[in-house]
Amino acid sequence: MSCSTVPPDNPAFQLPPLNFAISPVPKHSPNKGRHIKTAAALIIGDEILNGKTLDRNSNYFARFCFEHGIQLKRIEVIADDEVEMYGHSCSASPSIEASRRMVKRYDFVVTSGGIGPTHDDITYASLAKSFDQGLVYHNETLARMEVSGRHRAWVSKQTEEQRTARKRMALFPDAAEVIFVASDIWVPVVRLQGKLCIFPGIPSLFQKMLDNLKPFLPLPPEEERPFRLQVFTGLPESSIAPFLTDLQKRVQPEGIRIGSYPVLQKGANRGRVHQLGVEVEKEVDGRVVTEAEAEAKRQLGCQ
Repeated sequence: MSCSTVPPDNPAFQLPPLNFAISPVPKHSPNKGRHIKTAAALIIGDEILNGKTLDRNSNYFARFCFEHGIQLKRIEVIADDEVEMYGHSCSASPSIEASRRMVKRYDFVVTSGGIGPTHDDITYASLAKSFDQGLVYHNETLARMEVSGRHRAWVSKQTEEQRTARKRMALFPDAAEVIFVASDIWVPVVRLQGKLCIFPGIPSLFQKMLDNLKPFLPLPPEEERPFRLQVFTGLPESSIAPFLTDLQKRVQPEGIRIGSYPVLQKGANRGRVHQLGVEVEKEVDGRVVTEAEAEAKRQLGCQ
């Protein structure tokens, strides 16, 4: 009698749920001022630069940083072409130059894209060169990859060459920290230099893995995170510009920033911002809205 774990090519077949162990969460130093303050993002992919794919990860990362009190200082997009990555001089490679510069300047750096099995997915290799590391297969990642593909019919039909290509997704810089952040995702977050985190470019994976990485990051405490109050109005921007300009001059010493949406930075009083919201409501013939309402408007394209 024979038994196969590979199901037939049936679109109705439901894959069994994955339940991988999550990496242990480190204990961050409680010392004040040791948390992440600045961040940058390096988006990798020809499909972003040629307009084929809309970059959603930069926006999600920007909102993540704001909500957690991190100043996002820079976002760069580079190609994942081998000539662009390496060229004739590794020191001139955009990815190498950018990653070194960002790690030197900022507390938290993320990359998005370029970690798949194809010839142009060379993020791991390029970043290994950036920090003078070799490449090595990560056995636990290979094991999880195997488990995740056990019930997928196409995996069993792959040639040796195709299997080797798939294994490239577990070929990491040899000094990297490998962090498994989700029980249902076999792909880990790979961290270099203690601050550069490598993510997939697929938005759903990027977003879930970024959110799940929070316990592994020394984020600013709640009391040092920003607070934002939004007022929507039907008046044209030119009609409210003089008032907002005068308001910004008046409240700048209090650490409050006024823009399209008033923004409270570290050190300002939330009650004071609510008080200003009432004033703005009256002057621009508008209405203070909740974060849920603001998000609904964004989804409708009414930012």
